[in-house]
Amino acid sequence: MPSPPPEPDVSATTSAGEDDVGRVANGEIRSGKLAGKSMWAAIWILAAPVLLQQMMAAGVGMADKMFSGQLPAGIRVAALDAIGIGSYVGWFIGIAMAGLGIGGQALIARAMGRGDRVEGQAALGQAVSLSLAWGVVVAAALWFGAYPIAIACDLGDAATRYYVQYIRILAMGMPLAGLMMVGAMCLHGAGETTKPSLIAIGVNVVNVICSWALSGVDVRFGTSADAWTLTNPFSFDLHVGGIAAGTAIGYAFGAAATAWVLLRGVKDLRLHVSALAFHRTMARRIVRVGLPNFFEGISMWAVNLFVLMIIGIIAAAEAGGEGLQGAHIIAVQWEAFSFLPGFAIGTAAGALAGQYLGAGNPAMAQRAVVACVGVAAVVMGLLGIVFMLFGNALTSLISLEPVHLDHTPNLLFICGTVQIFFAITMVVRQGLRGVGDTRWTFLITTISSYGVRLPAAYLLGVTCGLGIEGIWLGLCGEFVVRASLFSWRFFHGGWKGIEV
Repeated sequence: MPSPPPEPDVSATTSAGEDDVGRVANGEIRSGKLAGKSMWAAIWILAAPVLLQQMMAAGVGMADKMFSGQLPAGIRVAALDAIGIGSYVGWFIGIAMAGLGIGGQALIARAMGRGDRVEGQAALGQAVSLSLAWGVVVAAALWFGAYPIAIACDLGDAATRYYVQYIRILAMGMPLAGLMMVGAMCLHGAGETTKPSLIAIGVNVVNVICSWALSGVDVRFGTSADAWTLTNPFSFDLHVGGIAAGTAIGYAFGAAATAWVLLRGVKDLRLHVSALAFHRTMARRIVRVGLPNFFEGISMWAVNLFVLMIIGIIAAAEAGGEGLQGAHIIAVQWEAFSFLPGFAIGTAAGALAGQYLGAGNPAMAQRAVVACVGVAAVVMGLLGIVFMLFGNALTSLISLEPVHLDHTPNLLFICGTVQIFFAITMVVRQGLRGVGDTRWTFLITTISSYGVRLPAAYLLGVTCGLGIEGIWLGLCGEFVVRASLFSWRFFHGGWKGIEV
């Protein structure tokens, strides 16, 4: 029976000599990949690999929609609706795992900042063990919740059948997905984003190849008579099930690669088998930080599930129950190309703020988050202009269905107008999470989502009769409110004294 991980011993990491003492006095990061780096160098080191990873991930999501949009004509619209709702369940998977991941990341970041390698490794072991157990719980929730969610979203019979098939295949890979996602976030806490990003890129490549091969789709590029078609040479023809199976196979690859990296170790952080044994104190600390983040994510997810239900009400009246869900998801998929740089830069903000706070330098932690907000606002603002100007062309790359071409460009224009506020929301929220201020992020997100986002979407979309465009006006307008609330909490400074 493996022995439990050792209690973190701060004294073991505070005798490294006068150089380390000087770094503590100056508030410099003492260990991990970011030790000795300037703020801007650290932002680049952290954000660039994550941005590449997120671009690949968005590309995979886009590929899944393209595969669905080119399935046989009789199932195409229903398949897009099913996989569109499935995208929200994929978001739930990320939320479920991020609860543990942010707890591990925050503890590891603080430990790296003050040079406490022992505590960092203990936190890593507990986070990995908890991720596997939690993955089993999430799998059961997905399996048994698939049909009720399809009914709640008012999917048609065919879309419901495809949705349940899609989700239950994904559920089988949840423990592996947990190891991959939580392991990556723990590495982020140590300042290591390159290796998890390379793993994620590999996962995405495996996902696309396997989904294409198993779905049986012939991918057509272009709309003219001389368009080029990539013919599928395989005869599996599993359609929606094949797309889901490709994702599950990708999870398996990612889990194996993540385990290999963690066992080999990165600078000042390595997974020891003995640290996998349950350790009550460390597990409780991880859960204490991560649990509010989980509830925040569930709050956001539930609101957006309600939004899908509202769209379902409108769709049942306007389009026979199918089509508008797909228009909504296509717009969300394109919008992902804007918020993925925000996510990457927010990852840098969270890791840097946590490490600077661990090093006893809250002023530098605040400066790092502000710098990240500025970069994200510029990048996302420019992409918002692209959405506003080229919505029709972007939509036609995924689908030529009339219902999608009628609505999706309008949705992209609306979301393009608020990308700067979205940038502020994303980066400040991740910065606060990185220092362990997860209770306030939960409160702000929940109050804004249920007090503004959901009522505004229903009022404008249903009550005022503006349809799906009205829903998006409500959704996007709420970002202005949420950005203001997160900015207030950040400049208030209460997060600087939080203990994890």
